[in-house]
Amino acid sequence: MRARPDGPVALADALAQRAYLADRGLATALHLAGRLGRPLLLEGDAGVGKTEAAKAVADVFGATLVRLQCHEGIDRSQALYAWDHPRQLLHLRALEASGERPDAHEQSLYTRRFLLARPLLTALELGRDAVLLVDEVDRADDEFEAFLLEVLSDFQVTVPELGTIRAPQPPTVILTSNRTRELSEALRRRCLYHWIDHPDVEREAAIVRVRVPEVPDALAHRIAGVVARLRALDLHKPPGVAETVDWARVTADLGGELDVASAADTLGVVIKDRDDLTAVRRVLAEVVEASR
Repeated sequence: MRARPDGPVALADALAQRAYLADRGLATALHLAGRLGRPLLLEGDAGVGKTEAAKAVADVFGATLVRLQCHEGIDRSQALYAWDHPRQLLHLRALEASGERPDAHEQSLYTRRFLLARPLLTALELGRDAVLLVDEVDRADDEFEAFLLEVLSDFQVTVPELGTIRAPQPPTVILTSNRTRELSEALRRRCLYHWIDHPDVEREAAIVRVRVPEVPDALAHRIAGVVARLRALDLHKPPGVAETVDWARVTADLGGELDVASAADTLGVVIKDRDDLTAVRRVLAEVVEASR
């Protein structure tokens, strides 16, 4: 566990050393989440860097990143804990083989050695040594969201066979949402909140230069400008920062010039939807030339 940066500016500098460029607002929100022990809800379009923020913060803090990937149908046993039934069965068979009565040792089946800790329990047990990333919480249902709120309110859980397990200190908790559905007011009230926008051209060019140092400044700025114009179109899936970085890397590898022909050849790096590809191809020449 490293000493944590003592303020938003120091945190932003530490994140930048790890190739994550956070603006002042995001750095402040991340700092407060760690300092106050309050969950931080990050919202924004897909690809703006919400998940990467949690990974970078864990690296800065010297903490273990514990990731809970939410999905439709996720339940508490997938998020909290489960009993290791195959191992329990082997234990019973070993008792039988040694002449013991298995029913006399039933309680021994429900000890910590047979408990499989899922992400929430793992983060609680690690406490301050963990950054818990609850990724795409909007993909879970209302019931799971209510359960999650209960855990994050007290940072403790009860395992009937073992009792209450409390975090020694709250872990840093970062939730992300792409707003595929509205989250409850109760969860929002529990969290600090920050909206992450797509970066402007200058910041995105800076991100490209940090992530792919071999890309010349002029090319980084040009690609960031083209991507900004693509995002202004009515696309189903606008390109994220990761696509911009990939496009810059590919373009540099293929000759280092982004013109209409090279953009058309590599468009699949930055546009990932068939209808979007069709729409972009109609205006690609105009978009590329306008960014010169």
